[in-house]
Amino acid sequence: MPRPFLPCPSAMSRVECPIMPPMGRVMGVDVGTVRVGVALSDEQGVIARPHATVPREGERRTAEAIRAIAADNDVERIVVGLPLRMNGTEQPSTLDARAMGEAIRSVTGLPVVEWDERLTSAQAERALIEGNVRREKRRLVVDQVAAALMLQSYLDSPPARSAPASHAEPPES
Repeated sequence: MPRPFLPCPSAMSRVECPIMPPMGRVMGVDVGTVRVGVALSDEQGVIARPHATVPREGERRTAEAIRAIAADNDVERIVVGLPLRMNGTEQPSTLDARAMGEAIRSVTGLPVVEWDERLTSAQAERALIEGNVRREKRRLVVDQVAAALMLQSYLDSPPARSAPASHAEPPES
């Protein structure tokens, strides 16, 4: 049974805090129909950053590309974003993301966690526009920025801090 989340004193980092042990590097995956955004956390699993955009070329081939990134970066856990409707129900793209998550789990052998990613693409697009990123460049990086936003949401959540690497659930909506 996971321990309840109890924050450590603000002067302690996750590395120093016995209640919030380091979780290792975590990968976030934002599954799209054309591209897949990939984000990575730091080695302590605290801060997410955009990493790469992988072309969507069938489940197996895309999962192999993600496996290579995971292996090159010593990833211990992968978080796949679920594009749920605003009311929390699933849609066809949710099923597609679940299928990709299962392919990634099968190819990598790593724990895969599904996480709510509602509105991350819109947030990423807005942030890039506010940062004066040109449309051509935005198209190339929006998926990885969305993956970083989704991954940061996961890293900041109590389930991520208290669950073992093999299991964490998204918050109830």
